[in-house]
Amino acid sequence: MFKPPVRSFLVSTFPLRRSYDVHAQLLTDDSYETVFRRWPIIITNIIDHVHRLMHDMTMESQQLAGASSDPSTESNPDIHADSDATLSHAKMLEDKVKELQEGKDIIVRSAEDGDVDVDLYNVELAELEKTGQNLWFTAPWLFAECYLYRLIRSYFSETRYWRNFDPFFTQKEQTFKNSATAIFQIATMMHKLERDKDLIRSNQNTLFVVFQEMVQMCLWGNATDLSLLTNLTAGRNGGSSDGGGTRLMKIGRNSSSEMMKMQSGNISKILEDRRGAAILFWIMVAGFELFTDLVFADFLVTYTPYFSKVVFHPKLFPWFVSDVTPTDFESTFTSLLSPMFFPPPLFPRGDSVAHLEQMVTRWKSYIEQGIFVLSTDIKEVKNQKIEGQALVKFWTEPWPYWNMNERASLLWQWLHESDLVIFKGDLNYRKLTGDVKWPVSTSFSEALGPLAGSFPLLSLRTNKADVAVGIPQGVADELDDKGEKWRVSGK
Repeated sequence: MFKPPVRSFLVSTFPLRRSYDVHAQLLTDDSYETVFRRWPIIITNIIDHVHRLMHDMTMESQQLAGASSDPSTESNPDIHADSDATLSHAKMLEDKVKELQEGKDIIVRSAEDGDVDVDLYNVELAELEKTGQNLWFTAPWLFAECYLYRLIRSYFSETRYWRNFDPFFTQKEQTFKNSATAIFQIATMMHKLERDKDLIRSNQNTLFVVFQEMVQMCLWGNATDLSLLTNLTAGRNGGSSDGGGTRLMKIGRNSSSEMMKMQSGNISKILEDRRGAAILFWIMVAGFELFTDLVFADFLVTYTPYFSKVVFHPKLFPWFVSDVTPTDFESTFTSLLSPMFFPPPLFPRGDSVAHLEQMVTRWKSYIEQGIFVLSTDIKEVKNQKIEGQALVKFWTEPWPYWNMNERASLLWQWLHESDLVIFKGDLNYRKLTGDVKWPVSTSFSEALGPLAGSFPLLSLRTNKADVAVGIPQGVADELDDKGEKWRVSGK
């Protein structure tokens, strides 16, 4: 049984498995902030959003009823009953979150909604009850945070009309719309690469330089996380997302130069060992980040000789506010090709619109050819018939990735035989490293625990949680002395 060393921090375990994490009360920068500030805002936003939708439906049905004598145009009471039940559930959760300061809030079990993994979460919660850990502050932090989103899911999935409702979709879409400037700039950048395509594919040094730039573009696409940007309006977040696009062009190559120096040898080895290979690519955030992921994937299969296939992994239900669902993935292509999607003030003049259309049309052709694949559409792995949704449900379970082989053996085998797995975002990084607050000088391979060596992986993450490894102690001490919240700022 693998166990990380116990140092100057407390670790706890999920019962009966190799899993370690830090209790919420010990993490003042991340967990404390999340529980006391972010969660209430996220939940309140859901309640407000459902209220607005209910109001709009009521007004629309009244207008239709007033203009017609057809009784079918009258408001459907079942829809409103479902809405009232959903609001009641969410309000109960909001009240409980407010009680956290008293340390008395008990984590309630999810309703048996028949949706993915409800039994798994409830069984784990029952185990925590036996040890008195069934409070938001005493439960393992990774479990508590994952369970919150599964609980929110249950409030909708046990209804009839709201079952497939994504309470975060509007927020994700609005943020995406306000990233227009960066999106069109990147489309033009990719168009310009076309004239150098032969040089890039034939010259190893040139390819490696461009590859590094693409990695950093993909990395800085991760700088916007809606579960952390709870106080940003659409307009303000638009500025943030657009700034992120500019940042990846102007700042990214320098701001993470130390990381790239440390990893460049490994990345070069990955490229040299893979020609015509498949790559399994992880999805983290919808909107602008998914766009940068698609751009990176496009570069790998279009402009390099090394990769021939990209498999994208979505989440099966709305997860951590901004994570990609299959619906998000499909709507992204439609949105990017729609002349009505982006706000008129952000719509560019010149050739950028055509550049974006050409690029997205190429992506759609890759989907048709099986070059871009959504993991939920997978029908067979290792000559074994499977259901894609069953294969990827591990991603919305509360386990660290240390437990992948024992908890999702077919998924582990699939990744084990892959040529490269790219993990995006902070939650993936936390799960890769067991969600342990390791000493920062701990090597990444040590923090990977049992997962180390299982498959080639590249982890791209801007710091948004206390967990951090592979950093010289002196660098961390210098940043700490400056009072910078470098672990959680995303910078």
